[in-house]
Formats: sequence, C-alpha cells, structure tokens
Amino acid sequence: MSDYPNLFSPMRIGPKTAKNRVWMTAHSTQLVKDHNFSDAHVHYYAERARGGVGVITMEAMAVHPTTQPYKGKIFAFERAVVENYRKLAAAVHEHGCLLLAQPWHRGRETSGTVNRLPVWAPSSVPCTVYREMPHVLTQAEIDELINGYVLAARYAAEGGLDGVEVHGLAHGYLLGQFLSPATNHREDQYGGSFENRLRLILDIIRRTRDEVGPDRIVGVRINGTDGDVPGGLTNADWTEIAKAITDTGLVDYVSVTAGTYAERMNIYGATPQPAGFQLQDTARIKAALPDIPVVAVGRINTPEIAEALLERGDADMVGMTRTLIADPEWPNKAMRNQATTIRPCVGSNWCLASIVNSPLACIHNPAVAREAELGVGTLKQAPAGKRVAVVGGGPAGLRAALTAAQRGHSVTLFEQQSELGGQVALMARSETYAEWQGITDWLISQIAEARVEVKLSHRAEADDLTGFDEVVVATGSTPLKHGWSSLRPSSWGDGTIVPGADQWNVYSINEVMAGKAELGPTVFVFDDTGARQAVVVAEHLADLRHKVTIVTRLPQVAPDLEASRDLQATYRRIRNKGVKFVTDHELVSVDEDTVTLADVWTGESTAYEDVDAVVLSTGNKAEDALFHALQGVVPVRAIGDSVSPRRVFNAIWEGELAGREI
Repeated sequence: MSDYPNLFSPMRIGPKTAKNRVWMTAHSTQLVKDHNFSDAHVHYYAERARGGVGVITMEAMAVHPTTQPYKGKIFAFERAVVENYRKLAAAVHEHGCLLLAQPWHRGRETSGTVNRLPVWAPSSVPCTVYREMPHVLTQAEIDELINGYVLAARYAAEGGLDGVEVHGLAHGYLLGQFLSPATNHREDQYGGSFENRLRLILDIIRRTRDEVGPDRIVGVRINGTDGDVPGGLTNADWTEIAKAITDTGLVDYVSVTAGTYAERMNIYGATPQPAGFQLQDTARIKAALPDIPVVAVGRINTPEIAEALLERGDADMVGMTRTLIADPEWPNKAMRNQATTIRPCVGSNWCLASIVNSPLACIHNPAVAREAELGVGTLKQAPAGKRVAVVGGGPAGLRAALTAAQRGHSVTLFEQQSELGGQVALMARSETYAEWQGITDWLISQIAEARVEVKLSHRAEADDLTGFDEVVVATGSTPLKHGWSSLRPSSWGDGTIVPGADQWNVYSINEVMAGKAELGPTVFVFDDTGARQAVVVAEHLADLRHKVTIVTRLPQVAPDLEASRDLQATYRRIRNKGVKFVTDHELVSVDEDTVTLADVWTGESTAYEDVDAVVLSTGNKAEDALFHALQGVVPVRAIGDSVSPRRVFNAIWEGELAGREI
C-alpha cells in the first residue's frame, strides 16, 4: 500500500478520469520543428507517462503568428499538428495518462523580433521584460484571435487528445492583460467593467467547448495572484474571476499558478523560494470552488508536501513541472514508497536557462530531451566488467562512477578531500543555496547503492592507477587568483598579477566558502565571469554580517541570472541585505586595505579605503596534470572541469557519457 493514498487515488475531471492526482503542467521544451511537434516530444512525454503521471498538459501552443517569442513554438492553429497529436496521444495513452493541449497568446510579453510582426495587446502598455510598444487590438484582430483558439480546440479533438486547457489568463499573458485594469485601458466592450474585461475570455471558453464537445475536457489556467504589481489582480480578484468562469458550467477544472513578467519568480520560483509557495492563494480559490477540481502548483517537490495539501483540501490535483523534469519516475517511486530514491529538483532553474539557446535540459538529469538515447531503460550492461578508477568526487566524478557501476563495472572513486561533492558542496554552504546539496547528496546515495568503493582523503597519483583497466579523471579546477579581467588577455599569459593580488587578504571564492579566509568587516567581491558564484559568496558574507560590495567590469552584476529568470529576485534579496554594486570597473591594485578600481570606459581610477578583504571570481584553471601523466600508461579520459571549467550541468553530462562509454 502506498504511503500517499490521496495522491494515488483517481480523480474525475469532467468526462474523463485521471488515474492519480499527479499533473505534469505545461512548459517549453524547445524540441519544436517547423512549428510542430517532433519525435523527441513523443519520447519526452511518453517517459513521464511511463513514470506514472496521471495528466499531462503539453507546452503552450500559439493561436496566432504574433505570439512567437522564439522560433520554437507550436502553431496550434494549423492542421499540421493533428498527425503529431495522434502520435503523442498513442504514446501517452499506452500508460493510462491523459493528454491535453494548451493554446495561448503572450500578448505584450514578447517582441516582434522573430516573427517581424507587431506585438498585440489590449492597450499600448509595454512589458517590463521585452519593453516593445504593443499594437492595440482592433475588433477584426480580436476575431482573428478567437478563431485561433477555435482552430486549436478543433485540431486537439481531431488529434485524439483528451482535452484543452485554455491559457493566456495566467502569467500576465494576453487574456490576463484584458482582465487586469493595470494593462486594459480600453473604453469599448472589452474594457472598463468586470463584465467587459471578462467578455473575451468567456467567448473563447464557450467556443472551445463547442469545438471539443461534451466528451473531452475543457480547463482553464489562471493566476492565484499577479503579485506586487501596481493595479494588478489580487487573490480576491482571481477568486471572483474563477467563480465567474466556472459558473458558466463550461469548464471541468481550474489550474492555479501565479505571477506576471513584472516579477517572474512568482511564476517559477528558484531556490530559495520555499516549497509550496503558491499554495495559500490556491487554497482560497479552492474554498470558493468546492465542486470543481483545482490544480495546485508552486515547487511541490516531495510526495509528503503533495499528500498533505490534498489531505487538507487545498487542491484536488498536484501540478508539477521541474520536479518531473528532474525525475520522470517521481510518481512511480512515490507510489512504491521509494521516495528517498527520487532525484530532487533543487530549484537551480537550469531548465529555464537551457531553453534560451538549446532544447530543455536539467542540471542533474542528463536524459532530459534525449530520452530515446539516455532515458529510462537505455542503460545496458557492459559486455565485460572492468576495474574502473574515477579520480575526483565532484559531480562529474560521482556521475561517472554511478553510471559505470550500474553497467556492471567494479568502480573505485578517489577523492583528495575528506568529503564528496566538490565545488557544489562549497556553494551549498550558503544558507540560500543549501538546497543545491541535493545534487550531490543524491549521487552519493546512489553510488553507495551501486557499491562504488570510495577512498576519501586520498590524492590519487599515477602509480595508484596503473592496475585499473580504465581511468576517468574528474579532478576539477582551481580558482585563478591573478586578478586580471578578461579585458586584459595578454596579462593572462605573461605570469604577472594585478599588483597586490597575492596579498594575505585576497582570497578565492572556494577559500571563503571552505571557511579558510580571515575576513574583516568590509569585503569587496571582484567578478569577471557574470555567473552565479559572485552573488552566492556575496550573499553568504552578507548573512555573516559583512559589508559587501560586488565589483564587476560588466554593465550589470551576474547577467547570467537573466536566463534562469531569478535575476530580479536575487538582486532584491541581496540588495536588501546591504550588498552594494559597482559596475563597469576592473581591479587595478590592492595595497593593504586600499583597493583601486578603474572605469573600463574612461580609465578613471577610484581608490576605496578600509577594505579588509578582496574575494576574486575571475574564472578557474583546469586541473589536468594527472590526465596528461596517465597518457600512454592506462586507458584514460578526462571529464568536467578537468577538461575546461564550466557548469555543473556539463560536469554531470560528461560523467554520464563517460560511464556509458567504458
């Protein structure tokens, strides 16, 4: 019997029954080809259905050419989707899972860069992110929009899907822009009163129901709150909207999310956003809708949280996205009472960062979007077991050791430190990023299950490794401390350092996070990478009551966080903790407690006195000496930072490939 009886009980949703209460909510995959689904989509969704999910809502699909933030969007208004719907439905239905389409329009929350068309909106109010001035929709264009939703519903039914989730109300998208007085300044039949602002939404829902008929599901996705947006819709407003929609009798469920692009962490909160952060607003909406299924979302990442919210009656279904990206077998593992084996979502938002330039990926699930090659059931036993040494107990080495052991090899893992985890474990010493420890904790638990021999506090040398059949070098990287920015490439190779960079009070991030730095009250963190590490150490030091200033030669601090969508939230958090920013400056010198910076554009120097310590984040150097020493001695390969210092994702990806190739 499952420890989670509510979670694994069936649920009636209009004319259909979900086998359990786990709902995979819609999200972009960037697997789209020619505005249509691909075979990779089929494998991706089938993997989650096979893993035990009860309902899947596929990614948001355009109802009109004007909603293309990037090329990879499905055109739900074109008949070409029907054939691929049938492939998807067959693959998902095989596992008893329901499958829904999600037609939508972004409205002002996009730009015309990709499609070269005007941005559509009810009123000419630009988005805080895209900042493009929208075109005010005419009646003829509103009719086009409605027709796009109608066609999307028609083709979903023809393609054998189980229903349609009308999207565009939530997250500040186009229908939500009509609903909100903050973005709807119209004086016609679609503006002003509540009834007028709701008119377009009810028309679309009515027309959608007419298209799919009584035998398919029609649902709607709404916000629980817009968040801290002047004039935005509150939880009370959305409760009224939900009641008005459901009172029509046309929808079978309501899925509740939150936020707009004015504060995107309300949409997809990254760590340290707590689990279940949207549940209070959802619970109030559920209380107002006792007779219709309500889906809750918001970092619901453990079976315990899911079971508890269902038992309380806060919602009827549990919506997940990133949790099921991290581990598609989450439902089956929970149902079998194997929750401790679930690969945790740690809220790094690498999934969001990845789709900026590539298909969907997960920071520590290498199989995402590559299920056909790397998914469940693809790992085969090696033709013959070998003695394999893995040198380095960071994420790359842990992943290589696990995969090699799972294939039947006898694996010994050497780690020179007294604990496993590498630089991830150091970053996780920050209270804010403690959840990231789940990346390596999961791998450590899995290598123990796979009976990998672990030798801690053992610096492996070439002589230790000659008896092995193959060696994987995952020795990582060490921080550079010359102090030069990448604007000075010639200085990186001439052996010089920024004057004073070798002083006793100049440290690397690793030294600080490992507790090996003696720091006074005032600390400057100099960052040349634009990545997350500088803000991690700055916040960590601010939490320890240091006065921290981040200095960067870039025009903004940590621009990489734009991709993971948590730049706003991170800035707000660390600025409220007193962290100051100095941008467009590079380090010139450190002289005792005086730090001199120079404006990268004018060259003008500024001296800052009474600086007790400087922390450098200027990149790392690959530790590859062991790899080169083993060349010609034993079959050897290098992975992760020992090849080139990069990201956690790259380390784990290369560890997985190495383990499969041995």
